[in-house]
Amino acid sequence: MNEQLIRFPIRKDAACPFDPAGSMRALDELTRVTLWDGSTPWLVTGYDLGRKLLVDPRVSADSTTPGYPHFDEGSRERRKDGRSFVALDDPEHARQRRMVSLPFAIRNIEALRGDVTNIVDGLIDDLLAGPNPTDLVGRFAFPTSTQVICRMLGVPYADHEFFQDQTSRMLHRDSEPAAMVGAQEALRSYLRELIERQKKEPADGLISSVIEAQVRTGELSEEQLSYIAVTLLVAGLETTGNMIALGTLALLRNPDQLELLRRTEDRRVVEGAVDELLRYLNISHSGRRRVAIRDIAVGDTVIRAGEGIILASELANRDPENFPDPDRLDLGRDAQHHLAFGYGPHHCLGRPLAALELQVVYGTLYRRIPTLRLAIDFDDVPFKHDGVAYGVRELPVAW
Repeated sequence: MNEQLIRFPIRKDAACPFDPAGSMRALDELTRVTLWDGSTPWLVTGYDLGRKLLVDPRVSADSTTPGYPHFDEGSRERRKDGRSFVALDDPEHARQRRMVSLPFAIRNIEALRGDVTNIVDGLIDDLLAGPNPTDLVGRFAFPTSTQVICRMLGVPYADHEFFQDQTSRMLHRDSEPAAMVGAQEALRSYLRELIERQKKEPADGLISSVIEAQVRTGELSEEQLSYIAVTLLVAGLETTGNMIALGTLALLRNPDQLELLRRTEDRRVVEGAVDELLRYLNISHSGRRRVAIRDIAVGDTVIRAGEGIILASELANRDPENFPDPDRLDLGRDAQHHLAFGYGPHHCLGRPLAALELQVVYGTLYRRIPTLRLAIDFDDVPFKHDGVAYGVRELPVAW
């Protein structure tokens, strides 16, 4: 039976690298797929059903629950020793999340706009002063996301090559499980030492603030903080860095939409463009993983307790009932209800920070370098088909 099911995740068609759907377009909104380990969880492709299940108390995010659909063997092994709040259920999920949520509040993130703008402008200055053509991924996209998350957390940017190397090992689907576990432990070991150092010498950033407010009071252990810090650091590096480069490539392929950003200084236009790009691209193409803890009836189908659930948010964001003409990139579209950051109690904590970074980048880069263009044939762009986060390995550009 399992041989007849579609293997998930599905590699995108090389001819349509921005289209996350491929052969999944013909699937029902709830259908079985098969994973790397032979398990057959339910894949949810519909927008409305996906939102309902993400807030259903009969659905668990606890990655230790039997039946949870792990990304791969390495992901399963990495979570055996411990997890951050993203892989926990309430009330512990909510308790830990509250401890780190204040710095991500919209008003606090907005206060960082000037700092983020300075980072982006400085990196653009370096681009213009450096070689032409150049790689936008290595020279701009990841330096932007890395500098911002390091400043947010209070982690030394000087160690960024170490972070990026370990993160790549941890999230690469072809890495051996032992290498994934080793990379996670290397990051946690580094962050444990940083936590110990900042207990004695506090620094600006989230880690020191949590040490003072929660670790010293005994509400959170240093081990728990190390897991949370790994989650925030890795997410801050990978998601925004990939989105900056992939979004730029999508805009270069849609010059009419790029021209809208080049010509505007209206912040509302830029904010809407960010939401539309997140909807259109949605770099997480492995789905949001959950497991049923009680039976759930969906029409004539029953998701049984212990069965895995994967919300394909990249497909939900192309649902024509919620996004008319969904395969068209339309920066004038109202797309703020997209599911790129999830939905419900586990929605991405870093959404305000990621949105701010992308607003600054998309609102600045193309106005400052109006002749930015792809320096290689589009067919030669190396896409990341083997990572948890989708993107491009390199993006050679010229101006």
